Amino acid sequence: MDATVREKNIYGSGVEIVSRNGDCTVYRLFDSTGELVMTSYAVFPGIELIYNDVHIQKCELERAETSNIFEINHCREGRIECGFKDDFVYLTPGDLTIAKKDDTARGSFFPLSHYHGITIMIDMDNAPRCFSCVLDDVNVKPDALIKKYCGDGKCFVSRSNPAVEHIFSELYSVPEKIRRGYFKIKILELLLFLSGTEIKDEKNCRPAYSQSQVDLAKRVCFHLTEHMDDKITLSQLSEAFHISVTQIKNSFKGVYGVSVYSYIRTQKMQAAGLMLQHSDSTVLEIAGRFGYDNGSKFAAAFKDVMGMTPNEYRSAFGIKTIRVPRENS
Repeated sequence: MDATVREKNIYGSGVEIVSRNGDCTVYRLFDSTGELVMTSYAVFPGIELIYNDVHIQKCELERAETSNIFEINHCREGRIECGFKDDFVYLTPGDLTIAKKDDTARGSFFPLSHYHGITIMIDMDNAPRCFSCVLDDVNVKPDALIKKYCGDGKCFVSRSNPAVEHIFSELYSVPEKIRRGYFKIKILELLLFLSGTEIKDEKNCRPAYSQSQVDLAKRVCFHLTEHMDDKITLSQLSEAFHISVTQIKNSFKGVYGVSVYSYIRTQKMQAAGLMLQHSDSTVLEIAGRFGYDNGSKFAAAFKDVMGMTPNEYRSAFGIKTIRVPRENS
């Protein structure tokens, strides 16, 4: 099969191939809300190591045909949604998931529009049946791993584990001159580790959330985004959605990992950052735009979220001269 056709089958027809250089291919998916960039390295036949850089909340991959893909995902930063039949769990830094991707349509949801991690993708139709052919005493069989971790169509999740973290941490800073050989060693190390690890019921280490809870959290998030200029309280949300404050708080934090208040503040500060970059509005004008009538409180909130004061942020992006309003006497 032609490489480009195979890639469309795996990643979907909407993927853009940004560049291809030997064993490295860069893919991109984007829309008006952001982008997802996947930097993929062909390590063994049918096995790829992919660096995921995500700055988008949701993406849909429409595959051209049924695929026989086995994925191991490690979360380094951010948050990603993972489905367990009728329940959902959310991966946070250090977590690992193992799943067999045999559906024809696939979507990914990133609650914070921010995610960085690594995927080991194994195409079962093309990968070695046993890795003892690569290295003596590495008796690892991909089909046995699938049965072990993904039997009955389940998805396996392991919470942050020092042994797993050690394997992946070294993959985030690999010198280019040893990259190809190092990737092979680390993938063999990971697969050997997984083949010899006893499975525990990891799913219950953190709560799972029902479809109704997830839907509620996402509807609340959409409502908040649509009314960014307003000061919305939990009581108002309770009235708007005809559900208790406690249910809203629990569902929202379960999906987004933060409280409603923290989420609103972060979204406001990120939007304020865009205005600081792309407009000549004063800091006080921008503060008022997001419901702050006190410049000091706005500056403190902005620094807490963005890591620098509004003026420092604007200077860092080289914005033109700022209009300074005359103070009232």
